[in-house]
Amino acid sequence: MTRIRSVFMMVAACFALFAAQVEAARLGGGKSVGRQSQNVTNREATPPQAPQAAPGQAAQAQPGMRPNQAPAAQPQRNRWLGPIAGLAAGLGLAALASHLGFGEELASFMMIALLAVAVLVIVRMVMARRGAAARPALTPAPAYGHTGIGSEATVNYAPLRPEPVSTPASGAGAALAPVASAPVGEESRWQIPAGFDAEGFVRNAKVQFIRLQAAFDAANLADLREFTSPELFAELKMQIEERGAARNQTDVVKLDAELLGIETGPVDYLASVRFSGMLREGEGAAAQNFDEVWNLSKPVSGSSGWVLSGIQQLG
Repeated sequence: MTRIRSVFMMVAACFALFAAQVEAARLGGGKSVGRQSQNVTNREATPPQAPQAAPGQAAQAQPGMRPNQAPAAQPQRNRWLGPIAGLAAGLGLAALASHLGFGEELASFMMIALLAVAVLVIVRMVMARRGAAARPALTPAPAYGHTGIGSEATVNYAPLRPEPVSTPASGAGAALAPVASAPVGEESRWQIPAGFDAEGFVRNAKVQFIRLQAAFDAANLADLREFTSPELFAELKMQIEERGAARNQTDVVKLDAELLGIETGPVDYLASVRFSGMLREGEGAAAQNFDEVWNLSKPVSGSSGWVLSGIQQLG
């Protein structure tokens, strides 16, 4: 009975440790949340076209294949083989230790450790599948009346406000007129207006990326409310409440940014900025690559600045 109780205590401790590791995540939890851009979706769905090779080059590249023969499919690896093989090896070691007279205590300890490792592996696989499947539906965003990125309340750096598109009567606004006149629900085109300071916009977007990561780690709801749309703020607030008192730490190791384009809707502009690089999610954790798009919105009326409306994962 005491041995069974020890096993359950060990498994419970491993579950608690694993839960603390899972809760540590960057802004948005590494998922697609909030408003999504159809242009980004179409861009990811369209594979890059490879240059056409000369008729004789295809046959020379793979001499053992026929011209219209598809490459052989690679056998898929079974994810369960690793844990099962490790468990079997551990059982063998436990039996060997018992046979050699090391005592039942050592064999029991090894069995408990193996069970804990098996539980961790299974829970990690289940959580990974849930994270891949938990993608909220697309939510349209209305005009926003609060201050945000690019407003006068922002700290001392150039505002993220594309003046050429804030006044429809200007030359750049006229250039975007066909985009704004598209019916609701129809795909918009990406454009960067002439004279728009894309470099300054991207630089300030990188500043906000780091600032919002820090606000999310510190559960600074005031900062998050100011620089995000109401829909996205509600999602981020729920994530903060779900993690509870667990510490969240995100270190930006490397950050690259690219303005993909600006699309115009009936009530607002939507600028898509692609962020990539390396993040360290959790104290002492290894840096991991990431690639995601932040969708920033701004009312056509110019009543407020740019705010983060959604995060879109790539790949």
